[in-house]
Amino acid sequence: MKRLKDWGLLPKVLIAIVLGILCSFFFPSGLARCFITFNSIFSNFLGLFIPILIIGLIAPGIFELGKGAGKLLLITALIAYLSTVLAGFFSYFTCRATYPALLGKAAVSLGNIDMTGNMLKPFFTIEMPPLMNVTTALVLAFVLGLALVGSKGDTFKHVMLELREVVFLVIQNVIIPLLPLFIFGIFLEMGVEGNVTPVLGMFVKIIVIIFAMHITVLVLQFCIAGAIAHKNPFKALWTMLPAYVTALGTQSSAATIPVTRAQSIKNGVNPDVADFVVPLCATIHMSCSILKIVACAYAISLSMGLNVSFSTYAVFILMLGITMIAAPGVPGGAIMAALGLLSSMLGFDAGMQGLMIALYIAMDSFGTAGNVTGDGAIALIINKIKNKNTNSGEPQDRPLPA
Repeated sequence: MKRLKDWGLLPKVLIAIVLGILCSFFFPSGLARCFITFNSIFSNFLGLFIPILIIGLIAPGIFELGKGAGKLLLITALIAYLSTVLAGFFSYFTCRATYPALLGKAAVSLGNIDMTGNMLKPFFTIEMPPLMNVTTALVLAFVLGLALVGSKGDTFKHVMLELREVVFLVIQNVIIPLLPLFIFGIFLEMGVEGNVTPVLGMFVKIIVIIFAMHITVLVLQFCIAGAIAHKNPFKALWTMLPAYVTALGTQSSAATIPVTRAQSIKNGVNPDVADFVVPLCATIHMSCSILKIVACAYAISLSMGLNVSFSTYAVFILMLGITMIAAPGVPGGAIMAALGLLSSMLGFDAGMQGLMIALYIAMDSFGTAGNVTGDGAIALIINKIKNKNTNSGEPQDRPLPA
């Protein structure tokens, strides 16, 4: 049991998917309904917790950005947000061009799936209405974050920072450990109802497309950074390879910071700039994560027959770029932070959210690796900007925090 607890989230999710499919062949309906009952309760809990998660993560995140050091921090945050959002739009247009042909037959078959589970019903459910809807939580989080920046007292700041710790604890000790069981129930239900084959076929096709987009985004990021910093983009990207490999193993941007910093310095970035940019971007630069979320969301909405307009997706991507800043440094944290927007803006129900979680986590390490590798490109750009300001004799920001 101790060894099982030490396993990463990805192996547990993959095992849950396999076991869910296998058990669907021989589980009696009564036993299957036990897991569906758990899924019903767990999804209601997620609906209750998501507004709290948004407030508890976004408000302190805005506060910590707002209290940072000067113009360079603002420039770094804007570049990271722009990179994240552009990756989201790149993913959207790529999916719109490729998915209809690639997922044509799967979309027709999946469109007939009832993700609410009409064939198997839970024994009972526990209603947990959220305190507020997601939009209200987002607006409140922005207002509270800005209030924290301007507030001179410490009491409210301590309350919000402690709320963030509570949110982290719930994610790490409740939601993440129970996610494999939730995903097991989803695939058990789909297997019992005969829907698992088209879903798995869709998964394989999506993973191939996302990996190709993932590599393309990294090449584009380093081509832009190389043009600005006058560096060979492919050599700079190759230098960042150890950070990519480390993130594949750790599935954590935070745990990869020392390697990302060291490789950025090897690319010619000033150590002071690396000390500032790399830890900051590990929190706010989520280009490959948003790429995955948009690609998975588009595939599922297309396959389920949801008619979501470009304007809705555009607002979704812009809001998701901000929400991703709140993604905690734990495996699967980004998709947890995005669930509220998936539900409120794209109309995803609990079953579709479960598919999103399973599909996202199946590629979680690749998204993390892409994020931290892209941090090296931003470090090159910020280093060039700082050197240009220094050479021009402009007044500098106060010393960069370590």
